Amino acid sequence: MQYPLGEHEKEKIASKTGKKLTDITLDEVMKNHVSADDIKISKDMLKAQGQVAKEAGNDPMEKNFERAAELVDVPDDVILKMYDKLRPNRSTKLELVLMAQELLEKYNAKNCARLVMEAAEVYEKRGILL
Repeated sequence: MQYPLGEHEKEKIASKTGKKLTDITLDEVMKNHVSADDIKISKDMLKAQGQVAKEAGNDPMEKNFERAAELVDVPDDVILKMYDKLRPNRSTKLELVLMAQELLEKYNAKNCARLVMEAAEVYEKRGILL
């Protein structure tokens, strides 16, 4: 996989809905043939970006892309709720545990759930839970 993907892998780039990057043009937008979901990134593209990061020796960035790929199918309101709960002094440990459980059980976002659980443990040690 060669970076930037938009230059070297253009024919493989598709949105969350499967629309190809080459099909997302101003003309298609003006004809109302492109929806908001058509310009959202797909899991595959996030995973491809993670592969590029891994090949470049940036394992933490690869993990970020893995978590982002998991969040593609999580509703925006749930993501915003998660970010709010992850702010220091905004949640109890139980609230964070329940958020991790929801991410895991409802959305199969195991890496994101693990991150929330790790945050709960660290926040508890630092005294920044409600």
